[in-house]
Amino acid sequence: MTSEVICLGHALRRSICLLCVLVALTVSGCISSGGDPNSSNAQRLAVERGAQTGKQLYDNNCAACHAVDGRGRSVSQVGFDVPLPDFTDCSYNSPEQSADWVAIAHEGGPIRGFSPIMPAFGDALTTAELETLVEYVRGFCTDEHWPRGELNFPAPLFTEKAFPENETLLKTVLDQGGSSETQLIYEHRIGARNQYEITLPYVNLDTGHQGIGDLAVAFKHVLAHSLEKGYILSAAAELSLPTGNESAGTGAGHASLETFLAVGKQLPKDFFLHSRVIYLMPLEGSADEAELHVAIGRAMTGNGPYGRQWNPMVEILGARPLESAATTEWDWVPQLQFSINQRQHLLFNVGVRLPVTHRTSRDPQISAYFLWDWFDGGLGDGW
Repeated sequence: MTSEVICLGHALRRSICLLCVLVALTVSGCISSGGDPNSSNAQRLAVERGAQTGKQLYDNNCAACHAVDGRGRSVSQVGFDVPLPDFTDCSYNSPEQSADWVAIAHEGGPIRGFSPIMPAFGDALTTAELETLVEYVRGFCTDEHWPRGELNFPAPLFTEKAFPENETLLKTVLDQGGSSETQLIYEHRIGARNQYEITLPYVNLDTGHQGIGDLAVAFKHVLAHSLEKGYILSAAAELSLPTGNESAGTGAGHASLETFLAVGKQLPKDFFLHSRVIYLMPLEGSADEAELHVAIGRAMTGNGPYGRQWNPMVEILGARPLESAATTEWDWVPQLQFSINQRQHLLFNVGVRLPVTHRTSRDPQISAYFLWDWFDGGLGDGW
Protein backbone atom coordinates (compact mmCIF):
# COMPACT_ATOMS: atom_id res chain seq x y z
CA MET A 1 0.00 0.00 0.00
CA THR A 2 1.44 3.35 -1.03
CA SER A 3 1.81 6.32 1.32
CA GLU A 4 -0.76 8.24 -0.77
CA VAL A 5 -3.41 5.59 -0.16
CA ILE A 6 -2.61 5.50 3.57
CA CYS A 7 -2.92 9.29 3.77
CA LEU A 8 -6.22 9.21 1.90
CA GLY A 9 -7.52 6.52 4.28
CA HIS A 10 -6.62 8.72 7.24
CA ALA A 11 -8.33 11.65 5.54
CA LEU A 12 -11.48 9.57 5.08
CA ARG A 13 -11.55 8.68 8.77
CA ARG A 14 -10.97 12.31 9.79
CA SER A 15 -13.75 13.44 7.43
CA ILE A 16 -16.17 10.92 8.90
CA CYS A 17 -15.33 12.02 12.44
CA LEU A 18 -15.73 15.70 11.56
CA LEU A 19 -19.05 15.04 9.85
CA CYS A 20 -20.32 13.12 12.88
CA VAL A 21 -19.33 15.99 15.20
CA LEU A 22 -21.13 18.54 13.04
CA VAL A 23 -24.27 16.43 12.86
CA ALA A 24 -24.11 15.88 16.63
CA LEU A 25 -23.91 19.64 17.17
CA THR A 26 -27.04 20.21 15.11
CA VAL A 27 -28.97 17.50 16.96
CA SER A 28 -27.80 18.65 20.39
CA GLY A 29 -29.08 22.17 19.83
CA CYS A 30 -25.84 24.09 19.26
CA ILE A 31 -27.36 24.95 15.90
CA SER A 32 -30.94 26.17 16.13
CA SER A 33 -33.93 25.34 13.95
CA GLY A 34 -36.04 28.23 15.13
CA GLY A 35 -36.98 30.63 17.86
CA ASP A 36 -39.03 33.76 18.52
CA PRO A 37 -36.90 36.92 18.19
CA ASN A 38 -39.78 39.35 18.90
CA SER A 39 -38.96 42.26 21.12
CA SER A 40 -41.37 43.13 23.93
CA ASN A 41 -41.90 46.49 22.20
CA ALA A 42 -43.20 44.81 19.03
CA GLN A 43 -45.51 42.58 21.05
CA ARG A 44 -46.86 45.54 23.02
CA LEU A 45 -47.57 47.49 19.83
CA ALA A 46 -49.32 44.49 18.29
CA VAL A 47 -51.66 44.23 21.29
CA GLU A 48 -52.42 47.95 21.18
CA ARG A 49 -53.34 48.07 17.49
CA GLY A 50 -55.08 44.69 17.28
CA ALA A 51 -54.87 42.12 14.51
CA GLN A 52 -54.30 43.45 10.99
CA THR A 53 -54.77 41.79 7.63
CA GLY A 54 -51.88 41.21 5.27
CA LYS A 55 -53.11 44.03 3.04
CA GLN A 56 -53.30 46.46 5.96
CA LEU A 57 -49.80 45.56 7.08
CA TYR A 58 -48.47 45.91 3.54
CA ASP A 59 -50.20 49.23 2.82
CA ASN A 60 -49.04 50.70 6.14
CA ASN A 61 -45.43 49.50 6.02
CA CYS A 62 -44.40 48.59 2.47
CA ALA A 63 -46.46 50.36 -0.17
CA ALA A 64 -44.58 53.64 0.13
CA CYS A 65 -41.61 52.00 -1.65
CA HIS A 66 -43.01 48.83 -3.19
CA ALA A 67 -46.28 50.39 -4.44
CA VAL A 68 -49.80 49.24 -3.71
CA ASP A 69 -49.74 46.82 -6.66
CA GLY A 70 -46.37 45.31 -5.62
CA ARG A 71 -44.52 46.37 -8.76
CA GLY A 72 -42.22 48.83 -6.98
CA ARG A 73 -42.08 52.61 -7.31
CA SER A 74 -39.71 54.33 -9.70
CA VAL A 75 -36.36 55.88 -8.73
CA SER A 76 -37.83 59.36 -9.07
CA GLN A 77 -40.62 58.46 -6.63
CA VAL A 78 -38.54 56.82 -3.89
CA GLY A 79 -35.45 59.05 -4.13
CA PHE A 80 -32.77 56.33 -4.22
CA ASP A 81 -31.21 54.38 -7.07
CA VAL A 82 -31.51 50.82 -5.71
CA PRO A 83 -33.95 49.04 -8.06
CA LEU A 84 -37.03 47.67 -6.35
CA PRO A 85 -38.30 44.17 -7.16
CA ASP A 86 -41.53 43.43 -8.97
CA PHE A 87 -43.48 41.16 -6.61
CA THR A 88 -45.89 40.25 -9.43
CA ASP A 89 -43.01 38.55 -11.31
CA CYS A 90 -43.42 34.90 -10.34
CA SER A 91 -39.85 34.04 -11.39
CA TYR A 92 -38.72 36.43 -8.62
CA ASN A 93 -41.51 35.84 -6.11
CA SER A 94 -41.75 32.05 -6.01
CA PRO A 95 -38.29 30.35 -5.71
CA GLU A 96 -37.28 31.28 -2.15
CA GLN A 97 -38.81 30.20 1.13
CA SER A 98 -41.03 32.58 3.09
CA ALA A 99 -38.60 32.25 6.01
CA ASP A 100 -36.01 34.21 4.00
CA TRP A 101 -38.54 36.94 3.25
CA VAL A 102 -39.43 37.15 6.95
CA ALA A 103 -35.73 37.31 7.86
CA ILE A 104 -35.17 40.30 5.57
CA ALA A 105 -38.33 42.06 6.81
CA HIS A 106 -37.35 41.44 10.45
CA GLU A 107 -33.64 42.22 10.29
CA GLY A 108 -33.35 44.41 7.20
CA GLY A 109 -31.59 43.89 3.86
CA PRO A 110 -28.05 43.22 5.21
CA ILE A 111 -29.13 39.95 6.89
CA ARG A 112 -29.13 38.42 3.40
CA GLY A 113 -26.48 40.63 1.85
CA PHE A 114 -28.90 43.13 0.30
CA SER A 115 -28.95 46.92 0.53
CA PRO A 116 -29.38 48.56 3.97
CA ILE A 117 -32.04 50.74 2.32
CA MET A 118 -34.38 47.85 3.08
CA PRO A 119 -35.19 48.66 6.75
CA ALA A 120 -35.71 46.27 9.64
CA PHE A 121 -39.25 45.96 11.01
CA GLY A 122 -38.44 43.62 13.88
CA ASP A 123 -39.04 46.30 16.53
CA ALA A 124 -42.32 47.43 14.98
CA LEU A 125 -43.98 44.17 13.90
CA THR A 126 -44.16 40.76 15.50
CA THR A 127 -43.02 37.62 13.72
CA ALA A 128 -46.67 36.60 13.29
CA GLU A 129 -47.44 39.94 11.64
CA LEU A 130 -44.41 39.66 9.37
CA GLU A 131 -45.47 36.17 8.34
CA THR A 132 -48.96 37.49 7.52
CA LEU A 133 -47.43 40.36 5.55
CA VAL A 134 -45.07 38.09 3.62
CA GLU A 135 -47.89 35.73 2.71
CA TYR A 136 -49.79 38.69 1.28
CA VAL A 137 -46.73 39.81 -0.71
CA ARG A 138 -46.25 36.35 -2.15
CA GLY A 139 -49.86 36.46 -3.28
CA PHE A 140 -48.86 39.06 -5.89
CA CYS A 141 -47.72 36.05 -7.93
CA THR A 142 -51.07 34.78 -9.17
CA ASP A 143 -49.87 31.98 -11.46
CA GLU A 144 -50.26 28.74 -9.52
CA HIS A 145 -48.08 26.80 -11.96
CA TRP A 146 -44.97 28.10 -10.14
CA PRO A 147 -43.95 25.84 -7.22
CA ARG A 148 -43.26 27.78 -4.03
CA GLY A 149 -39.82 27.94 -2.46
CA GLU A 150 -40.97 25.98 0.59
CA LEU A 151 -40.74 22.94 -1.71
CA ASN A 152 -37.16 23.81 -2.70
CA PHE A 153 -35.47 21.56 -0.16
CA PRO A 154 -31.66 21.40 0.33
CA ALA A 155 -29.92 19.37 -2.38
CA PRO A 156 -28.29 16.04 -1.41
CA LEU A 157 -25.07 14.86 -3.02
CA PHE A 158 -26.59 12.16 -5.24
CA THR A 159 -30.41 12.31 -5.03
CA GLU A 160 -31.46 14.93 -7.56
CA LYS A 161 -34.30 17.06 -6.27
CA ALA A 162 -37.65 17.66 -7.94
CA PHE A 163 -37.62 21.46 -7.81
CA PRO A 164 -36.50 23.24 -11.03
CA GLU A 165 -33.49 25.50 -10.46
CA ASN A 166 -31.10 28.08 -11.91
CA GLU A 167 -27.81 26.79 -10.51
CA THR A 168 -24.27 25.79 -11.31
CA LEU A 169 -22.55 23.01 -9.33
CA LEU A 170 -18.98 21.83 -9.18
CA LYS A 171 -19.09 18.30 -7.78
CA THR A 172 -16.22 15.92 -6.99
CA VAL A 173 -16.12 12.25 -6.00
CA LEU A 174 -12.77 10.89 -4.75
CA ASP A 175 -12.22 7.21 -3.93
CA GLN A 176 -9.64 5.60 -1.68
CA GLY A 177 -7.54 4.46 -4.61
CA GLY A 178 -6.98 8.05 -5.76
CA SER A 179 -9.35 8.07 -8.75
CA SER A 180 -11.72 11.01 -9.01
CA GLU A 181 -14.46 12.43 -11.16
CA THR A 182 -15.30 16.14 -11.18
CA GLN A 183 -18.54 17.31 -12.77
CA LEU A 184 -19.50 20.80 -13.88
CA ILE A 185 -23.31 20.85 -13.80
CA TYR A 186 -25.32 23.71 -15.28
CA GLU A 187 -29.06 23.90 -14.51
CA HIS A 188 -31.36 26.41 -16.21
CA ARG A 189 -35.03 26.85 -15.43
CA ILE A 190 -37.52 27.36 -18.27
CA GLY A 191 -40.73 29.00 -17.11
CA ALA A 192 -42.71 27.67 -14.18
CA ARG A 193 -42.15 23.92 -14.36
CA ASN A 194 -39.26 23.03 -16.65
CA GLN A 195 -35.46 22.82 -16.42
CA TYR A 196 -32.67 21.70 -18.69
CA GLU A 197 -29.33 20.48 -17.39
CA ILE A 198 -25.88 19.94 -18.90
CA THR A 199 -23.23 17.85 -17.13
CA LEU A 200 -19.58 17.91 -18.21
CA PRO A 201 -17.39 15.40 -16.31
CA TYR A 202 -13.61 15.25 -16.02
CA VAL A 203 -12.21 11.86 -15.01
CA ASN A 204 -8.82 11.29 -13.35
CA LEU A 205 -8.00 7.59 -12.86
CA ASP A 206 -5.40 5.96 -10.62
CA THR A 207 -4.08 4.26 -13.76
CA GLY A 208 -2.76 7.64 -14.90
CA HIS A 209 -5.44 8.15 -17.55
CA GLN A 210 -7.46 11.33 -17.41
CA GLY A 211 -9.72 13.36 -19.65
CA ILE A 212 -13.25 14.46 -20.47
CA GLY A 213 -15.92 11.91 -19.56
CA ASP A 214 -19.34 11.32 -21.11
CA LEU A 215 -21.30 14.55 -21.59
CA ALA A 216 -24.93 14.39 -20.43
CA VAL A 217 -27.94 16.56 -21.23
CA ALA A 218 -31.21 16.34 -19.30
CA PHE A 219 -34.70 17.80 -19.20
CA LYS A 220 -36.93 17.91 -16.10
CA HIS A 221 -40.63 18.75 -15.80
CA VAL A 222 -42.70 19.27 -12.64
CA LEU A 223 -45.75 17.02 -12.86
CA ALA A 224 -47.50 18.17 -9.68
CA HIS A 225 -46.88 20.22 -6.56
CA SER A 226 -48.84 21.32 -3.51
CA LEU A 227 -47.75 23.85 -0.89
CA GLU A 228 -50.63 22.79 1.34
CA LYS A 229 -49.66 19.10 1.22
CA GLY A 230 -45.92 19.87 1.13
CA TYR A 231 -44.84 17.84 -1.88
CA ILE A 232 -43.42 18.23 -5.39
CA LEU A 233 -43.22 15.52 -8.10
CA SER A 234 -41.08 15.71 -11.25
CA ALA A 235 -40.12 13.49 -14.17
CA ALA A 236 -36.86 13.74 -16.11
CA ALA A 237 -34.86 12.16 -18.90
CA GLU A 238 -31.09 12.35 -19.39
CA LEU A 239 -29.08 11.36 -22.45
CA SER A 240 -25.42 10.50 -21.88
CA LEU A 241 -23.22 10.85 -24.96
CA PRO A 242 -19.99 8.84 -25.60
CA THR A 243 -17.61 11.80 -25.48
CA GLY A 244 -15.15 10.05 -23.17
CA ASN A 245 -12.37 7.64 -24.11
CA GLU A 246 -13.56 4.05 -23.64
CA SER A 247 -10.09 2.50 -24.00
CA ALA A 248 -8.65 4.84 -21.36
CA GLY A 249 -11.58 4.21 -19.03
CA THR A 250 -12.90 7.78 -19.03
CA GLY A 251 -16.07 6.92 -20.96
CA ALA A 252 -18.57 4.09 -21.47
CA GLY A 253 -18.09 3.98 -25.24
CA HIS A 254 -21.82 4.15 -25.97
CA ALA A 255 -24.81 6.40 -25.35
CA SER A 256 -27.30 5.70 -22.57
CA LEU A 257 -30.71 7.03 -21.60
CA GLU A 258 -31.75 7.58 -18.01
CA THR A 259 -35.31 8.33 -16.92
CA PHE A 260 -36.43 9.03 -13.40
CA LEU A 261 -39.19 10.25 -11.11
CA ALA A 262 -38.22 12.56 -8.25
CA VAL A 263 -40.30 13.48 -5.19
CA GLY A 264 -39.66 16.08 -2.51
CA LYS A 265 -41.73 16.01 0.69
CA GLN A 266 -41.94 18.39 3.61
CA LEU A 267 -41.93 16.61 6.99
CA PRO A 268 -42.71 17.87 10.52
CA LYS A 269 -40.17 19.84 12.59
CA ASP A 270 -38.23 21.15 9.57
CA PHE A 271 -37.35 17.68 8.29
CA PHE A 272 -37.58 16.95 4.56
CA LEU A 273 -37.41 13.93 2.27
CA HIS A 274 -36.07 13.43 -1.26
CA SER A 275 -36.59 10.24 -3.25
CA ARG A 276 -35.76 9.26 -6.81
CA VAL A 277 -36.47 6.12 -8.84
CA ILE A 278 -34.16 5.70 -11.86
CA TYR A 279 -34.27 3.44 -14.91
CA LEU A 280 -30.96 3.42 -16.84
CA MET A 281 -30.94 2.04 -20.38
CA PRO A 282 -27.56 1.70 -22.14
CA LEU A 283 -28.25 1.94 -25.87
CA GLU A 284 -25.86 -0.96 -26.48
CA GLY A 285 -23.74 -3.38 -24.47
CA SER A 286 -24.49 -3.76 -20.76
CA ALA A 287 -27.84 -4.58 -19.15
CA ASP A 288 -30.44 -2.06 -18.04
CA GLU A 289 -30.20 -0.92 -14.42
CA ALA A 290 -32.65 0.28 -11.78
CA GLU A 291 -31.69 2.58 -8.92
CA LEU A 292 -33.38 3.95 -5.83
CA HIS A 293 -32.14 7.06 -4.03
CA VAL A 294 -33.64 8.31 -0.75
CA ALA A 295 -32.41 11.24 1.33
CA ILE A 296 -33.71 12.61 4.61
CA GLY A 297 -32.47 15.76 6.31
CA ARG A 298 -33.33 18.68 8.51
CA ALA A 299 -33.22 22.39 7.67
CA MET A 300 -31.49 24.30 10.48
CA THR A 301 -29.93 27.69 11.12
CA GLY A 302 -27.03 28.90 13.21
CA ASN A 303 -27.08 31.95 15.52
CA GLY A 304 -30.86 32.17 15.84
CA PRO A 305 -33.68 31.73 13.34
CA TYR A 306 -32.20 34.13 10.77
CA GLY A 307 -28.67 32.76 10.65
CA ARG A 308 -26.99 30.71 7.95
CA GLN A 309 -28.14 27.26 6.88
CA TRP A 310 -26.80 24.03 8.35
CA ASN A 311 -28.53 21.04 6.79
CA PRO A 312 -27.45 17.55 7.94
CA MET A 313 -28.64 14.78 5.61
CA VAL A 314 -28.33 11.03 5.12
CA GLU A 315 -28.80 9.31 1.77
CA ILE A 316 -29.50 5.64 1.04
CA LEU A 317 -28.50 4.57 -2.48
CA GLY A 318 -29.40 1.28 -4.14
CA ALA A 319 -28.45 0.03 -7.64
CA ARG A 320 -29.21 -3.27 -9.37
CA PRO A 321 -28.52 -4.43 -12.96
CA LEU A 322 -31.64 -6.01 -14.43
CA GLU A 323 -30.22 -9.44 -15.13
CA SER A 324 -30.87 -12.72 -13.39
CA ALA A 325 -27.50 -13.18 -11.65
CA ALA A 326 -27.21 -9.59 -10.42
CA THR A 327 -27.37 -8.45 -6.81
CA THR A 328 -28.21 -5.05 -5.35
CA GLU A 329 -25.48 -2.70 -4.18
CA TRP A 330 -26.41 -0.50 -1.21
CA ASP A 331 -24.58 2.58 0.09
CA TRP A 332 -25.29 5.22 2.70
CA VAL A 333 -24.01 8.77 2.63
CA PRO A 334 -23.93 10.97 5.77
CA GLN A 335 -23.34 14.57 4.75
CA LEU A 336 -23.62 18.20 5.80
CA GLN A 337 -24.64 21.11 3.60
CA PHE A 338 -24.02 24.68 4.78
CA SER A 339 -24.21 28.18 3.35
CA ILE A 340 -21.02 30.11 2.71
CA ASN A 341 -22.31 33.68 2.55
CA GLN A 342 -25.11 35.83 3.98
CA ARG A 343 -27.41 35.57 0.96
CA GLN A 344 -27.12 31.79 1.12
CA HIS A 345 -26.96 31.36 -2.63
CA LEU A 346 -23.47 29.88 -2.31
CA LEU A 347 -23.52 26.48 -0.61
CA PHE A 348 -21.08 23.69 0.16
CA ASN A 349 -21.90 20.06 0.87
CA VAL A 350 -19.48 17.35 1.95
CA GLY A 351 -20.10 13.72 2.81
CA VAL A 352 -18.73 10.19 2.76
CA ARG A 353 -20.22 7.43 0.61
CA LEU A 354 -19.92 4.18 2.56
CA PRO A 355 -20.69 0.75 1.01
CA VAL A 356 -23.19 -1.37 2.92
CA THR A 357 -22.90 -4.41 0.61
CA HIS A 358 -19.93 -5.72 -1.41
CA ARG A 359 -17.55 -3.88 0.91
CA THR A 360 -14.52 -5.98 -0.01
CA SER A 361 -14.69 -4.87 -3.64
CA ARG A 362 -15.82 -1.26 -3.17
CA ASP A 363 -14.03 1.54 -1.31
CA PRO A 364 -15.50 4.47 0.60
CA GLN A 365 -15.58 7.75 -1.29
CA ILE A 366 -15.40 11.39 -0.28
CA SER A 367 -17.91 13.50 -2.18
CA ALA A 368 -18.47 17.26 -2.14
CA TYR A 369 -20.05 20.01 -4.17
CA PHE A 370 -19.96 23.78 -4.41
CA LEU A 371 -23.35 25.17 -5.46
CA TRP A 372 -23.98 28.62 -6.91
CA ASP A 373 -27.63 29.68 -7.21
CA TRP A 374 -26.76 32.32 -9.82
CA PHE A 375 -30.34 33.58 -10.14
CA ASP A 376 -29.94 35.13 -6.67
CA GLY A 377 -26.72 36.98 -7.45
CA GLY A 378 -23.11 36.79 -8.59
CA LEU A 379 -20.26 35.04 -6.83
CA GLY A 380 -19.23 38.33 -5.20
CA ASP A 381 -22.71 39.28 -4.03
CA GLY A 382 -24.35 38.71 -0.67
CA TRP A 383 -21.32 38.62 1.62
